[in-house]
Amino acid sequence: MGAPVIVTVNHLRAAQMCARAARPWFAVQGLSWAKFIAEGYDAETLRATGDALALKVVELAEAEARDGR
Repeated sequence: MGAPVIVTVNHLRAAQMCARAARPWFAVQGLSWAKFIAEGYDAETLRATGDALALKVVELAEAEARDGR
């Protein structure tokens, strides 16, 4: 099994989502915005939220990892 996919703010931006709007979403989910900016979160953590927009960003990050980007 490969290394976990880390979703970063760059993936959020690539998905054309607003970082300003995402910040309160992280708080609602009990996740640290500061951690996300500094380190990212593993895809499974964000997938576990079940949020459709989070899943879009996760899918983008996973596609990038598959493509070796």
